[in-house]
Amino acid sequence: MTEMVYGSIPSRAGEPVLPRWWRTIDKWSLTCILLLFGIGLLLGLAASVPLATRNGLEPFHYVQRQAVFGGLALMAMVACSMMPTEMVRRFAVLGFLATFAALVLLPFFGTDFGKGAVRWFSLGFASFQPSEFLKPFFIVLAAWLMAASLEPNGPPGKAMSFSLAALIVVLLALQPDFGQAALILFGWGVIYFVAGAPMLLIATVIGIVSAGAMLAYNSSEHFARRIDGFLTADVDPRTQIGYATNAIQEGGFFGVGVGEGQVKWSLPDAHTDFIIAVAAEEYGLILVLLIIALYATVTARSLIRLMRERDPFIRLAGTGLACIFGVQAMINMGVAVRLLPAKGMTLPFVSYGGSSVIAAGITVGMLLAMTRTRPQGQMGDILRRRAR
Repeated sequence: MTEMVYGSIPSRAGEPVLPRWWRTIDKWSLTCILLLFGIGLLLGLAASVPLATRNGLEPFHYVQRQAVFGGLALMAMVACSMMPTEMVRRFAVLGFLATFAALVLLPFFGTDFGKGAVRWFSLGFASFQPSEFLKPFFIVLAAWLMAASLEPNGPPGKAMSFSLAALIVVLLALQPDFGQAALILFGWGVIYFVAGAPMLLIATVIGIVSAGAMLAYNSSEHFARRIDGFLTADVDPRTQIGYATNAIQEGGFFGVGVGEGQVKWSLPDAHTDFIIAVAAEEYGLILVLLIIALYATVTARSLIRLMRERDPFIRLAGTGLACIFGVQAMINMGVAVRLLPAKGMTLPFVSYGGSSVIAAGITVGMLLAMTRTRPQGQMGDILRRRAR
């Protein structure tokens, strides 16, 4: 019935999986992701050596681990991008159930690794951060619920997804991890807005978030310290923000030279949260602008391709995934230049980290699956055929 009304573009009968995947994938976005991963390894060669030296390890210990994690992330990305959207939805639902259970168990079996926030499970050979994987799975689940609510006699998907988002935010705030909580709530808000949210309800949610932020400021010393540090006019040069700000200023337009940067010896998180400061100091503004352009290209191209989709679930899920990917990058870089308070958020595919890079691979893989060229054609083709 759908083909009778909308028409279709015939698929190539008997076409193997890999050629079909290559023909329908967004090659520009895929290329940008591979470039980001390559830049991450390049910066890791500089940023992680001081940490390995302090820990008595081989100089390129963390670079080698990042290469392994990155390889797993790229395999996960390709595997997810090959899935049909129905399989992506099922995978996300199962993944959400597993990671949500892990998030609930985190206060009892998790560890903080001396950072003051219980966010990880220690596996001995590595660590696992449930919230990194929960983000993309929740976005797809929320999109499915909201798309179902648009059907006649559909379930109250918007209310159900908001209840889940609120519960996740509470669990994350208890760690505390306000950065991931804000990103989860932002992703839900984007999907809800695209699905057609009334302005009154959006204003209500903004009011609740503002009240929650005030409560967190008054009840959490960790949160208050970061906000106070952000709002103060003077930057202590001995803090991470102070070191990062100075490194970015020293780098200038062309940088001080490969291997000549000093911030990596001062920042304990130079290879993770403040990797962009290493890039700015050693390679200058040119590399930073390239990194920004790569993230912007992936986000913008994904949103443009999603505008042509007819399926509400694909539009909502793809929009949410694209936005959390781009906004996470923006938050990380915004913290480094003191446009945002410190949040402990990694730069996708560039920062060191097992959970973060593999979760980024899954996120982008599902996004690439949503933005593949569909056999049924695009909305513009349908309108042109109807005009004839």
